[in-house]
Amino acid sequence: MKNEVMKHENNRIKVLIVDDSMVFREVIARSITMDQSIKVVAKATDPFDARDKIISCNPDVMICDVEMPQMNGIEFLRRLLPQHPLPVIVVSSISDAVFDAMNVGAVDFIPKPDIHSSISMESFIDELIQKVKMASRAKISRLPVEMSKHLRSTSNVTTDLDMIAVGASTGGTEAIYNLLKHVPNDYPGFVIVQHIPEGFSRMFAERLNQSTPWRVKEAETGDLIEPGKVLLAPGNKHMRVKKEGKQYRVICEYGEKVNGHCPSVDILFESVAKEVREKAIGVILTGMGYDGARGLLAMRRRGARTIGQDEKSSVVYGMPKVAFELGAVEKQAPIMKIPLLLEKIIES
Repeated sequence: MKNEVMKHENNRIKVLIVDDSMVFREVIARSITMDQSIKVVAKATDPFDARDKIISCNPDVMICDVEMPQMNGIEFLRRLLPQHPLPVIVVSSISDAVFDAMNVGAVDFIPKPDIHSSISMESFIDELIQKVKMASRAKISRLPVEMSKHLRSTSNVTTDLDMIAVGASTGGTEAIYNLLKHVPNDYPGFVIVQHIPEGFSRMFAERLNQSTPWRVKEAETGDLIEPGKVLLAPGNKHMRVKKEGKQYRVICEYGEKVNGHCPSVDILFESVAKEVREKAIGVILTGMGYDGARGLLAMRRRGARTIGQDEKSSVVYGMPKVAFELGAVEKQAPIMKIPLLLEKIIES
C-alpha cells in the first residue's frame, strides 16, 4: 500500500503558485489539489521568491500573476524562462499584458475571477485545473519562428477562393500573429476562431490590427468577409459564415459550448463547409483537445483545401493531431511554412 501511495504521489503534476495575495494563493492551492492528479509543491509571494522555489522544488507547471511587487510578471518570465524553462499559466485581469506574457513564453492564460462570487470562483478553478493538466504536456522549447522568405510582395492577387478559415487554441495567439504577419494582405479575407475569454478577444484583435498588415477586428453579426480583412470570433460567442448573393457575412451569437468551447472552431468550419464549399481554405493550428477536427473534415469533403500545423511547431499538438488522424488535413507543415502553402494554393 505504501508503495502504491508513493507511486501515485510521483505521478502528480507538481505546481508552483506565484501571487502576492496570500488569500488568493491559499484558495488556488486548496482548490486545485482537490484534483488527485495535482500537487502544489510550493507557493511564492514575488518573482525572487519564485525563482528560489523553482530551483529547490522543480515544479512541472507554474501559475503566475501578471501584476506583482518588485518585478512584473512579464519581466519575470522574460528573465526566468531562458534559464529555467517550464510551462507557465498567467493569471490576469482583463489586460493585453497577457499577450506580452504569451510572447515571452507563457503557454496559456486565465482571467482573474471575482473572489466574491462562488460561481465565478468555481468556474475559474475548473478551468485552471484543466489548463494545469494541459500545460504539463505543453512544448516549451519553442523553435525560432523563421518564416518563409520567398513570398511575393503584395500585388492584388486574383483567385477564385473566397476566404481562409482558421481555428486555434493553446499557443494560438502567437501562431495566428506569426501567420498574419507573413501573409500578404490582398489575400481572401480570414475568419478566425481562437479559444479566448470574453473581453480578451477585442484586445487581441486590436493588437493584431496594429502589428500585422491586415485590418483586424472582433467580429460582429453582419460584418462582411473581404480581402485584406480579418474577423476574429468574439469570446463567448459562436461565429458562423452565411452567404448573401455573391458575398459572405458572419453571424455571431451566444450558444452552448461545443467540444467544451464557445466560440467553437467546429461551428465555424462546418458553416464554411456548407456555405463556401470548395472556395475556401481551412487551417487548424496548435491547441488542446479536438475542436475543429470534424469541421475541417467537412470542409475537405466539400472540396476545400486544408492545412494543419505540425507537431514540432505546435505548443500543444492536440487539435491538429486529431484532425490529421481523422483525414481532415491535406497538408501538414510547421507554422513558419504555412504562409508558403497558402501562397501555392491561392496562386495556383
